[in-house]
Amino acid sequence: MKIKDVLTSKGYTGFYFDDQAAIKKGAVMDGFMYVGEAVTDKFTQIRQAGESLSIMLILENGMIAYGDAAAVQYSGTGGRDPLFIADEFETFFHEHIKPKLIGLDVSQFRNNAEYFDHLLIQDERLHTALRYGITQALLDATAKARMLTISEVVREEYHIDETAYHKVPIFAQSGDERYTNVDKMIIKEVDVMPHALINNIDTKLGHQGEILKEYIKWLRNRILTKRIRDDYEPILHIDVYGTIGIIFNYNVKKIFNYLKELSEVAHPLTLRIEGPVDKGNRQETMEALRDITKMIDDDEAVNVEIVADEWCNTFDDVRYFADHKAGHMLQVKTPDLGGVNNIIEALRYCLEHDMGAYSGGTCNETNISAEITTSIAMACNAKQVLAKPGMGADEGIMIVKNHMMRQLALIKGRNV
Repeated sequence: MKIKDVLTSKGYTGFYFDDQAAIKKGAVMDGFMYVGEAVTDKFTQIRQAGESLSIMLILENGMIAYGDAAAVQYSGTGGRDPLFIADEFETFFHEHIKPKLIGLDVSQFRNNAEYFDHLLIQDERLHTALRYGITQALLDATAKARMLTISEVVREEYHIDETAYHKVPIFAQSGDERYTNVDKMIIKEVDVMPHALINNIDTKLGHQGEILKEYIKWLRNRILTKRIRDDYEPILHIDVYGTIGIIFNYNVKKIFNYLKELSEVAHPLTLRIEGPVDKGNRQETMEALRDITKMIDDDEAVNVEIVADEWCNTFDDVRYFADHKAGHMLQVKTPDLGGVNNIIEALRYCLEHDMGAYSGGTCNETNISAEITTSIAMACNAKQVLAKPGMGADEGIMIVKNHMMRQLALIKGRNV
């Protein structure tokens, strides 16, 4: 089955691009907007609309395969590619990429994905968002050409021997509505929650960590008193964007002691802290997370897990953090890896190295990218998958949950 034509359309993502550097420097919110000047390259505002580029592959049989080029909320930081501007990259795509796609045989995915993921144009690799969107569309095309689900294509081409398919625990994020959205998550009995967006020391963490500690206390009590079933015990997963490292001047012993206090407050619920330290580069961030992880592992009384995020962007980064045991779980931040072939490899690498495989991403994706990466997470038996896109909780939970259940029903129905 070959590609007959290629179309594109510009659109929005499920959230916004945020200038993380400006926010960390103290930018304050005015309503839903931030006040102040952007500092990261290509940003014109601290918060601006997220952009996507839909790639549509028209197959010989008339079926259409979809993939959405999209980038993370905090683009241009942590070693990532610069801001993704749809206007700029649509022109580039039609000039340089479309001619290479027309006539391509899509009966197999892996080789096609690796070609475009490593393609050099004017001696440079494609922007991660473009690689992300192109390979999504190629994976969808192979699934449609072969009349299979995406999960089945992934397992077959990557020789994943598991026979059964299972639901992957869903991790929902609250955005700044970290109280109201928790109630939504409790009602829907989300497996992992609430992210909480702890990206500001003054208003969300506290200079001694006191604000976050009180929030975790509230969160734990809210779940235990409002849950419908007594055995509902979700994992608490909170992203702190490196701010804990800042308030303790990167002293790993002090960070460990604080995390221990948080785990005691969260008891009996398991606590995960994502990105406790960001030292501004890959090596030092890895070393700090490695040391904190070891301290936790050496103390059986501490029920907290470390999740690596910043500076763990590419497949090479995932291997680097996994090899050094820098965390208990690694976020495979799907748009940051470029080609979705890298997501598959990264999730498998985590599992093979006894590291929690978290198929993540960003609120700033689309329904298309969320569904395709959820299929990948199912195929690879990820430990958890992010509910995305958006920060309203309900939308992302619905998209990921419903897609997962549809895929399971289709696979089961075929095998009956």
